[in-house]
Amino acid sequence: MQNIENKLYKDGMTAILVSPGYGAGWSTWMPSYPECVFDPVLAQMVIDDVDYQQMLEYCEMRYPDAYYGGLEDIEIEWLKPGTLFRINEYDGSESVEVLDQVNWLMA
Repeated sequence: MQNIENKLYKDGMTAILVSPGYGAGWSTWMPSYPECVFDPVLAQMVIDDVDYQQMLEYCEMRYPDAYYGGLEDIEIEWLKPGTLFRINEYDGSESVEVLDQVNWLMA
């Protein structure tokens, strides 16, 4: 489990960046940059509805040699700080799975 420090908080919640559109994921397609799921600058750009080209330029500077296909559909999910979660991906579509919202089974 990784603890990444640099995050955006608003109204007591943590911004999580996901790309729910089909075709390409955001963090799931950038395993070399696990911090991209919390990127506070990019999250603020999403909130401020900054245009795609500006976001792409930022990402090219911040995450060189990464794949930015999921950037086109990027959105914010808000979670309470300390929430254990993972991002699932199917055919490029990412979704957030929260640990305490899953019915785990034990063998």
